[in-house]
Amino acid sequence: MKPLIETKARVGVFSIALGAYLPQFPTLLPEFEGQYAAFLRSLPKTVEVIDGGLVTTKEKAMAAGDKFRSADVDLVIVQLLTYATSYNMLPAVRDVDVPVVLVNVQKKAAPDYRHTDNATWLGELYACGAVGEMVADLERAGKRHAVITGIQGDDPIVTKELDEWCRAAQVRRRFRDTNIAQIGRPYPGMMDLYIDETNLYHRMWLYTKQFDWEKMWVIADDITDEQAIRLKAEDILNTFDIKGGATVETVWDMARYVVAFERWVQAEQIGLIASHYDGLAQGVAGKLDSMLIPAFSMLIKQHTACAVEGDMKVAMAMSILKTIAGTGQLSEMYSIDFPADICIIGHSGSGDADISLARKPTMKIVPIFHGKTGGGYLTQFYPPCGDVTYLGITQDRNGVFKFVVAEGVNEPGDIFMFGDTNMRTRFSIGAREFCNRWSEAGPTHHMAAAVGRHIDTLLKVAKIFNVQVDVICR
Repeated sequence: MKPLIETKARVGVFSIALGAYLPQFPTLLPEFEGQYAAFLRSLPKTVEVIDGGLVTTKEKAMAAGDKFRSADVDLVIVQLLTYATSYNMLPAVRDVDVPVVLVNVQKKAAPDYRHTDNATWLGELYACGAVGEMVADLERAGKRHAVITGIQGDDPIVTKELDEWCRAAQVRRRFRDTNIAQIGRPYPGMMDLYIDETNLYHRMWLYTKQFDWEKMWVIADDITDEQAIRLKAEDILNTFDIKGGATVETVWDMARYVVAFERWVQAEQIGLIASHYDGLAQGVAGKLDSMLIPAFSMLIKQHTACAVEGDMKVAMAMSILKTIAGTGQLSEMYSIDFPADICIIGHSGSGDADISLARKPTMKIVPIFHGKTGGGYLTQFYPPCGDVTYLGITQDRNGVFKFVVAEGVNEPGDIFMFGDTNMRTRFSIGAREFCNRWSEAGPTHHMAAAVGRHIDTLLKVAKIFNVQVDVICR
């Protein structure tokens, strides 16, 4: 489904060439203009391009830098057309604190050695001559950087790298443009989840909006649009198999709350939610508490990450994976099957319907939530067999954030069926060593899961956010 809040990464793009070549070889300027236009067309349509143009002088680089700074770009991509001095580049990136990706793509796959003149060499075969110089000066300027080398046009490696960088940039834009809602407080005593919201804003650009449960209890009081409620009820029935069967009328109140939450998300620009309720769960409070799990699951479908137990860090991990991979499921270490050498990984609570590819998510009513107040609707999601990526986010003693990542393979076999999402994951280092290494990295006890292998993109997200990454295994 379409996100409740739309965000689009802003990517600064420019190309560079040495201005001294242009009067010497008149064919170069139209050649470079054509190459740059083709490069712009090759970028993913999911991003907003801030076009810095073809830069051949320091003055043009400064003008490009003004545009990038004004637009608050999430990433800068530089196409190297031929040799150029680093002063053609540095003024364009000096005042932006984002990675600079140097795209060293050559127009021709190989030289025609006997029939290549200076203009052809400079225009179609010499981008690589400037890469080392650019990196050396980016390093001295304290800029994060990366290099992509390949052939112009249909080069799958270049295409993959550019796509990953653009998806990684989208995470920065989403964090800057949306807010995280903290409803209530973290689960008492889970000190690994506690967080300094001011530090979160300074380091991860994510602003926290605090909400008391008293405000949530009345959130649906003014929702009277029966058509909107009916459509949402049908959406819930299409999303879940409900034990014992259900009709629109059965889930009417739940649908009304979902409509209310959707409007609240849009009004408050909420991209992430971390919540925990530890009250008496009676009256209106009990009614809302009983249906929060499926209601928040419906928000996750629309790209608003919703984490239980007040864990803001796993809400970020869920949002990151949902943004770059299309799925983001709350998880934690559940159990170990030592004879099979696999880890059972999962969690109760809200989940991502998009990850439930093995079968339709199920919903049932339980009399008690384990370890939490009250009872109500419980949902279970069924991730498919195949590749899976896990992301945990933690902090060191100075408040510096760190990503903990791993890739594994979900395998078929028995899973727990008491209403919690869980997966049988095999890791290349084995279950015992995975548990040791993952735990030694010091993550919170929650993590997020996504279908597929995404460590390469997560490394790019980490470079954009300037955080360390512990890669546990691939």
